[in-house]
Amino acid sequence: MSPPVSELVALLTPERLEDNLFRGQSRDIGTKYVFGGQVLGQALSAAQATLQSPREAHSLHAYFLRAGDINAPIIYEVDRSRDGGSFSVRRVSAIQHGKVIFFCAASFHQHEPGATHQLSMPEVPRPEDIAPDPAVPQEVLDTLPIKIQRWLDRSGPFEFRHVYPRDELNPPKRPPYQQVWFRLVEKVGDAPALHRALLAYASDFHLLGTANFPHGISYYQPNVQMASLDHALWFHRPFRADEWLLYSIDSPSAQNSRGLARGQIFDTQGRLVASTAQEGMVRVVSV
Repeated sequence: MSPPVSELVALLTPERLEDNLFRGQSRDIGTKYVFGGQVLGQALSAAQATLQSPREAHSLHAYFLRAGDINAPIIYEVDRSRDGGSFSVRRVSAIQHGKVIFFCAASFHQHEPGATHQLSMPEVPRPEDIAPDPAVPQEVLDTLPIKIQRWLDRSGPFEFRHVYPRDELNPPKRPPYQQVWFRLVEKVGDAPALHRALLAYASDFHLLGTANFPHGISYYQPNVQMASLDHALWFHRPFRADEWLLYSIDSPSAQNSRGLARGQIFDTQGRLVASTAQEGMVRVVSV
């Protein structure tokens, strides 16, 4: 695997210290603090590692309490809340410097047959018909803060192709929805638990930012403060994170310096494989 992908797979495989205790490291991808998707993926991986039977995650509900320190490890403490006949529940606390920075509850279910339906995938161009996002010109990069330069100039483990591209450095006002194709840039193993952790990681990209669209603001602007407050993720059907997935996102409301965003994730066959929801702080301050 290439360095970006192998580093991410290692990042999402926290070290086991004890039966219910794990340690994760952080990767600086240009965000001011630890990327929320990293904590989501590591917490889910830690919870999955405590299962004694072949059950798969179907939902995760999380709260971000404090900003994470990129330069310090994160300890994940897993509480084995319940192992029932067909469902298991785990609670995970992420700890840094003696304080809980994040906690979540994850539920797991053994496969069983039942009624099936789903909403249809939006009609959008296929990913192969969409040009990759253009690189930010160097003369523009040079005018931005170092952290933002690193974020925009990096070659990350995921590739994104926007159906309706938006200039985040000079954002126009637009209705609060977007569709983004994404995939891991190269193939990894077949383990479903790994692909769920990878999707948890990727699900934090582009989600909350959709709440900014009607207001013509962006995370890259120095007077805009944004932070995830919570994150919910439901897994519906099998998928691979290294194959194209469509993230269809809308933001039904923003108010009181908070924005709400919802997402549906489809594979190229149009199957709804996962759903997301997130509320976050969005403040415009004077600088």
